[in-house]
Amino acid sequence: MIPFLGYRTGLKLDFLLASRRGGYWRLAEGRIQHWSTNHLDQDLGSYPWTTNTYVWAACEDRDGNLIVGTSGLGDKVNDGIYWFGADGKAAHIWHEQGLSHDGILSLAVDREGALWVGTDGGGLNRVKRNRFEIASAAREGVVQSMSEGLDGGLWIAFAGGGVTYLKGSVAKNFGASEGLLNTNIWSVFADKNQRVWVGSEQGLFAFDGKEFKQPDKFRSPVHAIHQDGKGQLWFGTESGLMAEGGAKPLTTEDGLSANTVRAIADDAEGNLWVGTIGGGLSRLRDGKFVSFGRKDGLPSEDISSLLVDSDGVLWIGTFGGGLVRFHQNKFTAYSTSDGLISNSIGYLIEDSEGYLWMGSNLGLMRVPKKALNEFAAGITNYIPCRTYDKADGLPASECAQGSQPAAVQARDGKLWFATTKGLVGVNPAQLKPNSFAPPVVIESVVLAGKPQRTNALRADELSELVIQPGQEGLEIRYTSLNLASAERARFKYRMEGHETAWTDARNSREARYPKLPAGKYRFHVIAANEDGLWNEAGASFAVTVLPPFWRTWWFLTITGIVLVALIVSVVHYVSTQKLQQQLERLRQQEALEKERSRIARDLHDQLGANLTQVALLGELAESDKDLPHEVEAHAKQISETARETTRALDEIVWAANPSNDTLEGLVTYACKYAQEFLAIAGLRYRLDAPGNLPDATIPPEVRHNVFLAFKETVTNVVKHAHATEVCVRLRLQTNLFTLEIEDNGQGIAGADEKTDRSGLRNMRKRMEDVRGEFSIGPGTG
Repeated sequence: MIPFLGYRTGLKLDFLLASRRGGYWRLAEGRIQHWSTNHLDQDLGSYPWTTNTYVWAACEDRDGNLIVGTSGLGDKVNDGIYWFGADGKAAHIWHEQGLSHDGILSLAVDREGALWVGTDGGGLNRVKRNRFEIASAAREGVVQSMSEGLDGGLWIAFAGGGVTYLKGSVAKNFGASEGLLNTNIWSVFADKNQRVWVGSEQGLFAFDGKEFKQPDKFRSPVHAIHQDGKGQLWFGTESGLMAEGGAKPLTTEDGLSANTVRAIADDAEGNLWVGTIGGGLSRLRDGKFVSFGRKDGLPSEDISSLLVDSDGVLWIGTFGGGLVRFHQNKFTAYSTSDGLISNSIGYLIEDSEGYLWMGSNLGLMRVPKKALNEFAAGITNYIPCRTYDKADGLPASECAQGSQPAAVQARDGKLWFATTKGLVGVNPAQLKPNSFAPPVVIESVVLAGKPQRTNALRADELSELVIQPGQEGLEIRYTSLNLASAERARFKYRMEGHETAWTDARNSREARYPKLPAGKYRFHVIAANEDGLWNEAGASFAVTVLPPFWRTWWFLTITGIVLVALIVSVVHYVSTQKLQQQLERLRQQEALEKERSRIARDLHDQLGANLTQVALLGELAESDKDLPHEVEAHAKQISETARETTRALDEIVWAANPSNDTLEGLVTYACKYAQEFLAIAGLRYRLDAPGNLPDATIPPEVRHNVFLAFKETVTNVVKHAHATEVCVRLRLQTNLFTLEIEDNGQGIAGADEKTDRSGLRNMRKRMEDVRGEFSIGPGTG
């Protein structure tokens, strides 16, 4: 609308604007008024902008409040925007608040309540109405605590800055000159008896109307001050819980879980709840403490704040453990994984609109108590948390911690919060939720690393995606047109036909499907705005995944034939394996029969012959009983035959015992035999073998034949070598061992050529039967 000057009966008219509530806004004669026909409804007073400027644009916000844009065309002055509130006061928005240019050419308010500003050379601006009020009359600094007095004024405690009393636009500071000997203040509290208490690093101070004085018994740092329903004052100190008028603080000796107290609250049942650092939660009733910690369900035992709400539910803020609800002896914990912005909560307060407010190190959180209660009942699994920070008008995102009270609801319904850069207030009734469900747009689709059709300029919206066999890696990028708080949008998606449940993507704007099975699906994504209002329609498109060739009918037919052939082959293979196993069992049985036959043959050949010889010698001894010399010779021969029989029996038992089927068993027995036999023959004996023999298994047939060859060799040394010393040497190689017998006798020249020697031929045959080798030759000299 172009401004003009109108003259009617001397009236100087600067701007006219039709009002959505009927009537019109009239800017004339230096005054701002709302008229209905010829009736004056509202007069906002004189122009707040400079008289040397034009009113170039105007509009109304969603609440019907007037917004005026000024311009300095020609010789006029640019003066920015004036946004009027329901109370008739105007907020001045210009370059100091971030406006790109103070010359305003056009104004418009969108359906989310944001103001769009066209400037004269500064481009387009988007302005959000700041619902939070910064207490400009109070000093900037780290606000630790505040409390409202009975006269409506606010007592404000600063970390390292004393105390300020703020009423309206008048502020009065209190420091060392007013009796606050220590200005590092933790808490301030105005009780129901019009007394003001200040907890500092060096104890408690009380205000007598003129100055602060310190009771002698309060010397410990005081972080929390609370007055219960009976009017009793309680002080949370680093040395325990102190009651006004008490002789000494209540400590761990009295049952308190820890001596550092940060929070105090009481309920309608007369319980006093005490939050400690390191000791969790304590309940004082009838002079006795009961403690609650991790074992009872608390996620952290560092308690920062306590609140008993209007429903009697105890809310617990922790350092690092998030929010906790305690009701009907049940703890329910809420953390960042459930929707909170931070797990470090400094203070708690509820408003009259049904919301719970939490001050954290990342901003102010506002959550509907209804949602918290439904989460505790298992109805929902996510908390719609609205977070306010510097982008919403707070002086700082970090709220105060370690003090009580740090938030207060004034008599006019306004909430005041302590931050690290000052005091901030808000009327919760004016924080209307965003009722605009944000549109959802699928920005792009990438398949196997290649972009598909997108919703870019002049491109058709993607309605169906066909995925060829072998194509993998589907990436879908989406967003919502939520201009009010784009960074706080929340998304859910699912591939219908592939997924039954929604995937909660939180603030993520991408869905990935590495590999989808063949079939027909529909991808669907929905979004919610910053206040949890969902656009259930969302956006979607069809996805068809074509089957690979091996899912076609002809391939399935061939596969069936191959499968039948494979089954036949498997049956044949299994049958063959069974036959081979049976054959192996027969071989084993044959080997067993062969071993039994060998044992029987040894018993018959050795024991039988020896016993027969003993019997014949006995008969000869009886027949020659009258010849003493013959009897003595027969007896001696009987004795030798018995010893030989004993050795033969021992060899048979050793060969038959399966526990001796090892290299160590063979070497040990052979060396023992050689040592005993050579000792009887009067030959020196030396063994050269490794100290630790490998745990190698030797079949009984191999063991038996090797020992017999070894035994025959030792016997030949005694009978034929005329030696005085014998050395038995064991050499080990990978998968091979060599048993060497060396003597210092006369040797056997040309032994390998003498084929008529049955002993050597038998030894060679025994070794060849077990795939071994036998050799004989001259020694090392």
